[in-house]
Amino acid sequence: MKTRFAALAALAALSVGTACGAQLLPKDTEVWTPQPPIVAAGGEAGAAPADAVVLFGGQDLSEWVATKDKGPAGWTVDAGALTVNKAAGNIETKRSFGDYQLHIEWRIPADITGEGQARGNSGLFLASTGGGDAGYELQILDSYQNPTYVNGQAASLYKQHAPLANASRKPGEWQSYDVIWRAPTFGADGALVTPARATVLHNGVLVQDGAVLAGETVFIGKPKYKAHGKSPIKLQAHRDPSEPISFRNIWVRELAPAQ
Repeated sequence: MKTRFAALAALAALSVGTACGAQLLPKDTEVWTPQPPIVAAGGEAGAAPADAVVLFGGQDLSEWVATKDKGPAGWTVDAGALTVNKAAGNIETKRSFGDYQLHIEWRIPADITGEGQARGNSGLFLASTGGGDAGYELQILDSYQNPTYVNGQAASLYKQHAPLANASRKPGEWQSYDVIWRAPTFGADGALVTPARATVLHNGVLVQDGAVLAGETVFIGKPKYKAHGKSPIKLQAHRDPSEPISFRNIWVRELAPAQ
């Protein structure tokens, strides 16, 4: 932190010198420290970088538990994919997170049936704040030629922000979300200090650009906040009758709090 302040002080001094008519040199605007940390990127697009926590790599559910009782996550793992078991209910990570970068891939089955919200419905809860569907939901849905209310289609922050674009692929094709999540912060008295914000790319297309959330997701009524700390990430087993969706290649990188 001291080196950062030193760099800022140097730039401030530079501004004063410029105002006084001093001659500038190229090096006067070069900042050499602190050096950013080196992170080895994944070998291909979507691969986990070296400092990521792999939440699902195609083998098992060792990073997950059932939301309802924190017992074993009862979803199906087969051929490198994780498929929803609607009877087993929601699952969430064993670990809790604050601010993070998340990558997740999901697929609507090719033989999907139903329409609207009853067609490939699930949800990615960016922070799970309790049982059931408590938390902040990024919607997962078949939104390829499947009209529904726009603040409930794929890549919406459910009932709060419609996506900036519909980047949905056909059922049967793998899709991706890349998320930057900035968790809300609260004071010692439980009052909101800074609201949650989310930036989301859907299949590489920007669909949420630093969207500010008004509170936790609610199906009916207005969202509101309740104080919480670091939270698990949750996947929803939606109760609609359509065929269950699948996930793969889920990883997360914890981020320092925003300045």
